Amino acid sequence: MYNLIMYLVWWGVSIAAIFDHKVRMMWRGQRRAFRTLKRNVDPNAKYVWVHAASLGEFEQGRPIIERIRLEHPDYKILLTFFSPSGYEVRKDYQGADIITYLPIDTVTNARRILRTVRPVAAFFIKYEFWYNYLHVLKHRNVPVYSVSSIFRPDQIFFKWYGRQYAHVLKCFTRFFVQNEESRRLLEKIGIHEVEITGDTRFDRVMTIKGLAKQLPIVEAFVKGNSQQSTANDSLPKPKVFVAGSSWPPDEDIFIRYFNEHKDWKLIIAPHVIGEDHLKQILSKLDRKTVRFTQTTPEEAAEAQCLLIDCFGLLSSIYRYGTVAYVGGGFGVGIHNTLEAAVWDMPVIIGPNNKKFDEAQGLMAEGGAFEITDYDSFAALMTRFDQEPEFLSESSRKAGHFVKGQAGATDRILAAVPLK
Repeated sequence: MYNLIMYLVWWGVSIAAIFDHKVRMMWRGQRRAFRTLKRNVDPNAKYVWVHAASLGEFEQGRPIIERIRLEHPDYKILLTFFSPSGYEVRKDYQGADIITYLPIDTVTNARRILRTVRPVAAFFIKYEFWYNYLHVLKHRNVPVYSVSSIFRPDQIFFKWYGRQYAHVLKCFTRFFVQNEESRRLLEKIGIHEVEITGDTRFDRVMTIKGLAKQLPIVEAFVKGNSQQSTANDSLPKPKVFVAGSSWPPDEDIFIRYFNEHKDWKLIIAPHVIGEDHLKQILSKLDRKTVRFTQTTPEEAAEAQCLLIDCFGLLSSIYRYGTVAYVGGGFGVGIHNTLEAAVWDMPVIIGPNNKKFDEAQGLMAEGGAFEITDYDSFAALMTRFDQEPEFLSESSRKAGHFVKGQAGATDRILAAVPLK
């Protein structure tokens, strides 16, 4: 049944590729994969295979990749993606020797890839449970590790009708899960090679923080015309609200507030950097606003709002904030809260956050806060404004939570026998 479904998926993707550009990129990339491998695989090398569905999973796998490169330079890295949003963004990543799409999960494709690459170990990140690839890996006695995985009772593995498919989990050599519930659920279906190591994203954001860029335009915007320097930690920081990965429903809430409260500076880094969306944001703002790519430090110093109209800067921009808002909670699900919290800054999120363990942990710690509408947002911001101790303590708790959860990469690689 599973293989029939995979072939139906393949035909569905082939048809959808005619009409959808993103699907077409994936379809073409999967078809190129075998040529890419044949052309680039060194038959005498030892490969470690890391598979990530998309960009978020790649960020979880990245600390593993980079530690293996550092500590085991004799190994080469094969990195595969399922989604274009991962491959197209990271296809030039220098940390892997070969980067390609993963062809659809059929027995033929699995055997063909593993005959070509012959990995000595494989790491599948978070939710990747491809039946044929995993069974062929097990048949070839290749150790396979599930990294930063999370399991919940509503997943198919724990339903009566999914017990047959759950056998795929027994192909893994070891699970490195994020929490106790995941360990308990796996134990209930007879899987005991499980270790609670946490989430490698905490390690990744600590690394990102260390690599943060100095951004003269943002510094000038925050500093304004005063003589205060944001580089001097002994001076009080100006009040700066950073909205990261925002969507229109998020923007409708915080823009309304900051149009009325102009003692805060506002930085908006929307999730979608399209001209139509940027114009929509500008039309809502009743403040002097400049766009990052179209301004100078001198002009930015005069502005009240800075609109980030390019990619790749958000993790560095958070360093300049007092309070952060991470978007997506009124729609697709929240984006990366850790990139903000690592800077010792409280994080505000929308209600679609229940499946994000890191957000739940941040809220439990007192470093993140859920809002459900404009009124709850305004009440929280008023409290930040009027209670400096509350703002200071929330900031401390956010940073403490991230730092306290780091170390998953160490724990995982200590349990993986790469020699």
